[in-house]
Amino acid sequence: MTSIAGPLLDGVDDDVLHQTPFGIYVHVPFCLRRCGYCAFTTEAVPADSVRDATRAWTTAAVAELELAARRLGDRAPTVQTVYLGGGTPSLLHPDEVATILSAVERNLDVVDGVEISIEANPDTIGSGTLAGFRDAGCTRVSFGYQSRSHRVLDLLDRTHDPERALASVGDARRAGFDQVSLDLISGTPGETAEDFESSVVAALGTGVDHLSVYSLSIEPGTRLAARVRHGELSEPDPDIAADRYEFLDVTCRAAGLEWYEVSNFASDDGARCRHNLLYWRNEHWWGVGPGAHSHIDGRRWSNHTATTTWSDDVLGGRLPVAEFERLDATARHVEQVMLGIRLREGLATTELDIDANATAAQLVDDGLLDRAAADGGRLVLTLRGRLLCDRVVRSLVGA
Repeated sequence: MTSIAGPLLDGVDDDVLHQTPFGIYVHVPFCLRRCGYCAFTTEAVPADSVRDATRAWTTAAVAELELAARRLGDRAPTVQTVYLGGGTPSLLHPDEVATILSAVERNLDVVDGVEISIEANPDTIGSGTLAGFRDAGCTRVSFGYQSRSHRVLDLLDRTHDPERALASVGDARRAGFDQVSLDLISGTPGETAEDFESSVVAALGTGVDHLSVYSLSIEPGTRLAARVRHGELSEPDPDIAADRYEFLDVTCRAAGLEWYEVSNFASDDGARCRHNLLYWRNEHWWGVGPGAHSHIDGRRWSNHTATTTWSDDVLGGRLPVAEFERLDATARHVEQVMLGIRLREGLATTELDIDANATAAQLVDDGLLDRAAADGGRLVLTLRGRLLCDRVVRSLVGA
């Protein structure tokens, strides 16, 4: 990326802006402890300083929402989703969540039935917190569960009690949430098959309607990466990851959850995370908060990662954009394939060039793409294709 120069939305067609689904992502950077595997923009704050930090952040986030609305002006699309991610958004007081959501509604048009998601760490949920988030307008909550094994959680630097995470699903239901998700990580060094299988079975036993399960990746610059580099821990094993995924797929289907994205399973269409579908379909979103990313019609930008720099900009009346890029046609096509192929709906063969269609035919023969779907004009991964998704993408884009 290069430093931003010029207006963000130059050349964006009004019809494209208005006809493409649009969401708001709000990044809450604060955590009580930074996890060793995490590469997101986060900062650890002492428990006795949380409220001061979140109050100041809320004021700045509202200012950024107002700046975004002014930049969009009369061309602003209707907001279909809002997602509070982090970090640990559940460190916010419900009143602060209400302030953010009120700012969205005050400055932008919001569709009836808007999906409003909030990520939550079970350790930060006090009595009445979930009900407060629901009253503030949140419609969906996603709990960081990661594993039922204390040993695995310790290695990941997670501090929560896994049984408390499981119990939080019922708490969320009683607070009025119809959509509740649990997030898991598979493939942590030292995790046994029994650890993972127990975690999945226990998660599904809560009656949750959505499950996100991501294989652990070793991100550069993290404490976990340093431990792997120094030989303290082993790299995740791709064969083990495949075994984990096959168990996950069978067990989720038996519980009534079907995959709709390679790493995400839902009980029905209504349980799917509509905001994350914006990302996978390469649609539009505006990111608010330090380190937040945005995308509109092939234009991508990211905010300053330092909270103070971000806050100084927005309170000074400036959009806090650190980097900006405009993707060319080739890069946009690669992203479309890379993201779209991960979805159960797959890709239309009309979205590929002739060479890629010939490659797709070979991938069908290899058992990586579904033959019936391909005959109907769509490319959809088989189970084996999901296990080898990166190979499928490389083949389709000629990498």
